[in-house]
Amino acid sequence: MKSPSIGIYRVFVVGLLMFILTFSGRLVQGSESKKPQLCQGNYQSEEAAKEQLAKFARSYSNVAEWKARAERIREGILRGVELSPLPKKRPLKRIIHSRRKYDGYTVQNVAFESLPGVFVTGNLYRPLKGKGPFAAILCPHGHWSSADNYGRFRTNMQKRCAALARMGAIVFSYDMVGYGDWKNAGWEHKRPEVLKLQLWNSIRAVDFLTSIKNVDPKRIGVTGASGGGTQSFLVTAVDDRIAVSVPTVMVSSHFFGGCDCESGMPIHLSEMHETNNTDIAALAAPRPQLLISDGKDWTKNTPNVEYPYIKNVYSLYGAQNLVEYVHLPDEGHDYGLSKRTGAYKFLAKHLKLSLDKITKPDGSIDESFVTIEKQDDMYAFDDEHPRPAHAVKPDTKELPWD
Repeated sequence: MKSPSIGIYRVFVVGLLMFILTFSGRLVQGSESKKPQLCQGNYQSEEAAKEQLAKFARSYSNVAEWKARAERIREGILRGVELSPLPKKRPLKRIIHSRRKYDGYTVQNVAFESLPGVFVTGNLYRPLKGKGPFAAILCPHGHWSSADNYGRFRTNMQKRCAALARMGAIVFSYDMVGYGDWKNAGWEHKRPEVLKLQLWNSIRAVDFLTSIKNVDPKRIGVTGASGGGTQSFLVTAVDDRIAVSVPTVMVSSHFFGGCDCESGMPIHLSEMHETNNTDIAALAAPRPQLLISDGKDWTKNTPNVEYPYIKNVYSLYGAQNLVEYVHLPDEGHDYGLSKRTGAYKFLAKHLKLSLDKITKPDGSIDESFVTIEKQDDMYAFDDEHPRPAHAVKPDTKELPWD
């Protein structure tokens, strides 16, 4: 017959082991949940997104509480892309050449160094007339990649930049990593930490615009569609020099961006913050912001979901009149004329531009004056303007961040 004490001992040991296993499992689970996490693509359902926004809204009820949340989100973004603290800003070493004169505007080819030997490339559009000071607008592009509809060379992109320049703004259209001049040099868009480099390039693009003579540093705008829309609300969130923003076909509470350059680093969820792209777009408050959306992509719910949430944040500042939306339920994912028309009107209003410079007598928008340039004429680097010898090679594993 077994001793009762042995049986009690076995029960005790089994119980202790079960406790240890359960507790250690919880520790591991808790540790895992605190690790920064990626939120990509259709990360959550539309219903879950509504519930998430409602939860966010319950966490603040006045400007002070919102500002505390906004700062936590901003820091979460910068930590997520490993830009906290921000790297030292080195000289831009601007390269500007090949001025072309058109009807009401000019175009030049541009490059500058966002990091030593790392070149951001694009085109600079300027008003043909006027002494300034001028407003300035960043125009990041999206992932349009077909030969006849590509990056910053797209017809729609050239029309938008030229129209804004004729209206009285200095406009910078710049390549995403791996596009345009980057691609010619062998850089790939899908590379490790592309979001870090791309957001840093946008911050440095603001530096570039404000370095131009006769640019008004208090009138800096940004607008882009798709991936360019993501860059628009991200740079607005982390750089308060952006005075007006128009993110197009991208602000969604359930869709987090499908490319690594939008969501490939943990900017949405970590131990210190939880957010989504609608919440990030709200960080623009109380600066003027226009949301442009359509009925055939992830921005289909903007009038009833995203816009009300963002407007509520603006209302905390008494600035609900500074956020608007243009929703086109029968349209799809692009930056077409109807979307550009909304952007032109909003940017003219808040950046003090001359909408009449592109308006027909009947009030409609006229872009017929725009000269669509050939892609080969728009590169920053070519045979006559070779890429500098000290340029960082595309296969370099460690970029010169320090």
